[in-house]
Amino acid sequence: MAHLLGAEGLHLEYPTKVVFDAITVGVEEGDRIGIVGRNGDGKSSLLAMLAGRKEPDGGRVTVRSGITIGVLDQADTLDDSLTVGTAVVGDLEEYEWAGDARIRDIIGGLLDGLDWNAPVTALSGGQRRRVALAKLLTGDWDIIALDEPTNHLDVEAVTWLAGHLKKRWSPNAGALLVVTHDRWFLDEICTETWEVHDRIVEPFEGGYAAYILQRVERDRMAAATEAKRQNLARKELAWLRRGAPARTAKPKFRIDAANALIADVPEIRDPVSLQSLAVSRLGKDVVDILDVSVTYPATDTSPEREVLRDVEWRIAPGERTGILGVNGAGKSTLLGLVSGTVQPTTGRVKHGKTVKVRTLTQQLDELVEFWNDPVRVVISGLRTSYTMGTGSKAQDLTPGQLLERLGFSSAQLSTPVKDLSGGQQRRLQLLLVLLDQPNVLILDEPTNDMDTDMLAAIEDLLDTWPGTLLVVSHDRYFLERVTDQQYAVMGGRLRHLPGGVDEYLRLRQHEMDAPAPTPAKTSAPTTLRLEGAELRAAQKEISALERRIQKLTQQIDAAKHALVEHDQSDYTGLGEKMTKIGALEAEVEESELRWFELTEQIG
Repeated sequence: MAHLLGAEGLHLEYPTKVVFDAITVGVEEGDRIGIVGRNGDGKSSLLAMLAGRKEPDGGRVTVRSGITIGVLDQADTLDDSLTVGTAVVGDLEEYEWAGDARIRDIIGGLLDGLDWNAPVTALSGGQRRRVALAKLLTGDWDIIALDEPTNHLDVEAVTWLAGHLKKRWSPNAGALLVVTHDRWFLDEICTETWEVHDRIVEPFEGGYAAYILQRVERDRMAAATEAKRQNLARKELAWLRRGAPARTAKPKFRIDAANALIADVPEIRDPVSLQSLAVSRLGKDVVDILDVSVTYPATDTSPEREVLRDVEWRIAPGERTGILGVNGAGKSTLLGLVSGTVQPTTGRVKHGKTVKVRTLTQQLDELVEFWNDPVRVVISGLRTSYTMGTGSKAQDLTPGQLLERLGFSSAQLSTPVKDLSGGQQRRLQLLLVLLDQPNVLILDEPTNDMDTDMLAAIEDLLDTWPGTLLVVSHDRYFLERVTDQQYAVMGGRLRHLPGGVDEYLRLRQHEMDAPAPTPAKTSAPTTLRLEGAELRAAQKEISALERRIQKLTQQIDAAKHALVEHDQSDYTGLGEKMTKIGALEAEVEESELRWFELTEQIG
């Protein structure tokens, strides 16, 4: 493989900190490199120096003659005087860009539904990010450098981007450098991982899972000061091997070594104990959303819009659920029904008497009143302890100890909240929410501004949180890691996803591939409908399915009530009852899928 880019003896420092001290790295054709590390350790600075956007204080970067580098910065660099179309394809005539299959794919993958003629100034931050990414990808580059490319992208767009980058070049051509906290994305596209830490860049073979294994091996031989980090990495590896075995087929590491490393690592969560404690805190009733529809009235700028339709969702004690859906699908409305901030147009929402819902929002609402206060003043007024774990493993932590678990140093306790980094503010916000002791916790895009180590620490914290957890996140790895099941809001309805995120992506692809409705006045062929005996048979089966679904739902409700009445110390019995409930819910899902198929066929 030919050498594309190299850096020798790079030195970078700021008045109060040396970031890099004589580092040497190289990029070859075919390299797909993920750059990870703690916030503030220099990931973005390294990317900027290699891409020629930042001058090092010492050393040099050399680029092979004729090599072109495309860069996506974290900063917004779009020209506000342009429209979406001119920002993406410049002065190209429509026949030129529309005739290019790659450009059409990029526009479809990132800008579907966005007005091509809309001014850039009218776009939201997330839309501007998509336009900037589309603009970069339409170019012809030998090396692409991406700084947090998945920010503001939903699960579908992240999946599309991974697929695009994997097929953009042949295996031994081009090169990719990417800084991201999205661990699924790293595992999907990267063949090498660089960890930035302690003024150095340490290379590892493979994507995120392989990097975790090699880091564990390194940490096992490290000093005692690395013990905390080692434990988190070992726990992460245990989940990678046990919870998502398909991933470990891709990285190049020894399976026997991995099995030996995790032989004594327990399961990441004790579901029976957590379920038992959740029931004792919540009782049998959490939140029941019963035949609910939500319609927003017409305004001067938009017509009346039905967001949710006929939603039935009985949330159980200890449930850990991820919610998927495109922007505008109704996820926030659904969670608003749970929290009580949204009222149904029809149907009803029933909250249990002991339910206490808290939401970790994206707006940092909890920090507003403390904006000018040092962190130590904020935590001084909080409850004195927080209990982590269950049973014999339970431990009480002070707010200060909890902050330490979340990556705060003692020096940062004197820092005003307004001067914290975005990731530190999010962690402090999470602390305030947890110390309020809710028993239903809603997380709305909680991974923003977090590095991979801090995400692992938060996941570790949530593993011992004994309540009902509802998560909306574009971070697929985080969503799969902290939740046990996923639902999607699609077409105004809430749909269970037994196959998880992969099933959601298949359903969305099917939805997008479906032909648009044909106007009645045209002669185009229409979808075949059942007639005669087939129609009557389908109607009969639909009626039978509806009765079956109703009966199964009643059995599930009865089983959940029986779970509450069951001896909470009988873990084996509780586990058996939970398995039965899971089987009933799976049967309901199968029946619903068949019901949808038949109703579509009969019109």
